[in-house]
Formats: sequence, C-alpha cells, structure tokens
Amino acid sequence: MTGAAGAPGLVVGAHGRHFMVEAADGTRVLCHPRGKKSDCVVGDRVAWQPAGDEGVIERIEPRRNLLFRQDEVRSKSFAANLDQLLVLVAVEPMYSESQISRALIAADAAGIPSLIVLNKVDLAGVDAARERLAPYRAMGVAVVELSLKAAGDAAVATLAPLFAGKATLVLGPSGMGKSTLINRMVPSAAAQVGEISQALNTGRHTTTTTTWYWLDAERTSALIDSPGFQNFGLRQIDAAALPQHMPDLRAHAGDCRFYNCTHLHEPGCGVRDALERGEISPSRYRIYQELHEELSATRY
Repeated sequence: MTGAAGAPGLVVGAHGRHFMVEAADGTRVLCHPRGKKSDCVVGDRVAWQPAGDEGVIERIEPRRNLLFRQDEVRSKSFAANLDQLLVLVAVEPMYSESQISRALIAADAAGIPSLIVLNKVDLAGVDAARERLAPYRAMGVAVVELSLKAAGDAAVATLAPLFAGKATLVLGPSGMGKSTLINRMVPSAAAQVGEISQALNTGRHTTTTTTWYWLDAERTSALIDSPGFQNFGLRQIDAAALPQHMPDLRAHAGDCRFYNCTHLHEPGCGVRDALERGEISPSRYRIYQELHEELSATRY
C-alpha cells in the first residue's frame, strides 16, 4: 500500500469513527478522521495519508449532495455524492407509502433523481400494487417492474443499463428483495461486506453499515446498500418548502389565491381543488399533511 499526504480516496464503508477508504489504485485502507469529529459518510471523496498499517482522513472534499436519516432525536448524514436513488418495493409484503414519499422528498431536496422498482410482479397481487404506485407514475417517477427470483436473468438485464455509469443508493423495506437484488448485481457482495465489516470491527454479518459496491472492473458503476429502510431525515426542509419537493402538489401550488398558502385550510387553494378533482391522490395529500405538521413542530 502506498499513499502520499492528501492522496485521493473514496469512503466505501463507515461505522462510528472507523472508515474504509478506497485509494485511487483500488487498495482499501482502514482510516480514522483527524480530530474528534467523524462526519464522513459512504460516498465521500476524501484526502488521506498513511499512518502505519492504517490511514488518517485529512479532509472531506466538497459534496455534490448529501442524504440524512432520522431518529426520534436528530438527523444524521449517511450517504453522499449519489447519482440516483432506487426505492425497491414488492407486490408483497405491503410497503409503507409514507416511507417511499419521505425517500423521494429527501432525494428531490438533494437534487438526486429517483426511480421505483416493483419486485415480485409474478405474484397474484400485482394489479393492486400497480394501482398503489399509479400516483408516482403520474407525477413522473419511473417505475420499473421485474421479478428478481422468478426471472433473475431478465431482472439483471433490465437493471444493468439503469445502473451504468452511476452511483445508485438502493433502499427497500425488509422482505422486498433488496439482498437478492444486491447479490444478483454484485456476486461478490457477501465477501465484500464481510471484509469491510471485519475491518470496521462490526462483525462479519453486520447489517448496520452502509456499503459501497462496484459493479464493474473499471469502477464506473456502483450500488450503495443501506440497511433497512431509513427513516429519511427531512428536518433540513422548511415546512413551507415541502410542496416544492412533491411533484404532484407542486404542479398545482401556483394556482393558489395566496402566495403563502399552506394548502391545509385557505380558500382558493389550487392543491385542495386538484385533490377534489382527483388529480392528487388522497393518500399523497394525507402524507403531505403529516409531514407538514412534523416539519412545523419545534426542531431539536
């Protein structure tokens, strides 16, 4: 392993104050940040230098974008410099439309294009699943249908062009087939996550760390796997700006009588008029109401 002070690197794994950094030649080095702060995330481009068998991260290069996850107390960044967000859902089990919406809103606010992949389309409930996704198709979100287990080769052929030349964050609730997708696209995924987890001291079978996988030898296309379905942090978004990140509401917000309309109770509201005409789905409007209340509450 070689490296000069300030050598470029890519963060491909992170856990606490431990980071796996990939050097320009593909070598991976366990690194720690200089100082007490550890605000690196997977996808960060960094400058690092060797320190014995490990390395020290000197600085984080400017980010193109950044995504946050949220718990009851705070938001915390977890992935950066993404080209695309893929939300994986399935015909069954039932998925949360609220979770999908939070992910799409967070991506829109960060300027990251999104698509939805509907898995298990060989199952009997496919028509109902399509109907639930109809509002997202209508507002311009690409929805790709496939079956990762029943038609794996066809699924890979469908997905490969969508991933080419991009860093794609893959998200999906439990049971949707995310592990199958990762393993189909990256046959060495299990070995890679084991190597990274062991180096980060998080256990060979950890599911607590976000991981970067290359899809090609040239290292131009990547999948980023984040455990579970993150509760996306939206506290960086002002409640008044929320409709601008929901395309179906945004399309009608300009028709409101008042420039500062909240779309909740004011007369002459273009959004609620569109809701009554059936141009905005009741479920999407309910999600807007819930998120507006959340973002209007006191921030911590």
